[in-house]
Amino acid sequence: MAQGKRISPDIDGAALQAIRAMGAAARQARTGAGEGQAAAAARLGVHVQTIARIEAGEPGVAIGHVLGLLALYGIHAALQGPQQA
Repeated sequence: MAQGKRISPDIDGAALQAIRAMGAAARQARTGAGEGQAAAAARLGVHVQTIARIEAGEPGVAIGHVLGLLALYGIHAALQGPQQA
């Protein structure tokens, strides 16, 4: 994760898992749609490396790019508040 240097080493494990899950969902949706990374990048208006970084679950990618890629394939993320004890 070369780009991850800007991310705090104290980032919560659950947050990292959510980032990885979003990347995996994006990859599955993209490949299921029969598109390559270059096509997805052109549609989203980003470099192909950004698509690769999202799909790899790198935490340093701009959240707008991550959510934008998911939205291209009909996936929408929702926030969940803290769980009550």
